[in-house]
Amino acid sequence: MTKVFIIGLPRTGTTSISVAMLDYGYTVAHTAYTKHAFHLADVISDSPCFCDYQQLDKLFPGSKFVYLERALSLWIPSMQMLINKMKAQLDFKTGTFNPILKRTFNETFDLSTTAEPDDAEHLAMCYRRHQQQVFNYFKDRKDFISIDVSDTDSLMKLLSFLDVEYQGVPCFPHLNIGRKVACWKEHKHPNKVNSNSAGPEHRKFFEYASR
Repeated sequence: MTKVFIIGLPRTGTTSISVAMLDYGYTVAHTAYTKHAFHLADVISDSPCFCDYQQLDKLFPGSKFVYLERALSLWIPSMQMLINKMKAQLDFKTGTFNPILKRTFNETFDLSTTAEPDDAEHLAMCYRRHQQQVFNYFKDRKDFISIDVSDTDSLMKLLSFLDVEYQGVPCFPHLNIGRKVACWKEHKHPNKVNSNSAGPEHRKFFEYASR
């Protein structure tokens, strides 16, 4: 089953690209925590994709992968804001967030093993490590593209990569700017897929082992 996985880190434009894909007719899940959510969605972004892209590549052969770049000078303060806003709920034992969300954040940003997970140098290391891992894994593959949603031609590059006809919207919408983190929840669209969609196996997730 062919999918499009958005594997950029949080605060790199995952909401902007997800909203844009809704308007191009795709069903989209911004985060997906059940098998059924993956079944329903054509495009899946954010958690667990930025962490689990290797497992998803094996589960969904023939799919396409989109990495999102962002200048560190912009990404780091945005990520610091997000971590400080979420860190209490990302705790493995006491946090109330979905276990998959907690796992992917902790694996990617070393939250449980780092004294100051919002430290700028630590976050820069996490960003570069993730980027290098992604680029190494997808080296020379035709089913992978890297874009920066702030570039004026990034939407056209993505549509060409997906072999989708341009429909007149010149660029990606700029969402979740500043301290805003909930634009996806506020955006109403019939093609949105619930992250916790229940199907024949209820809310079961895949059984693959994390890296």
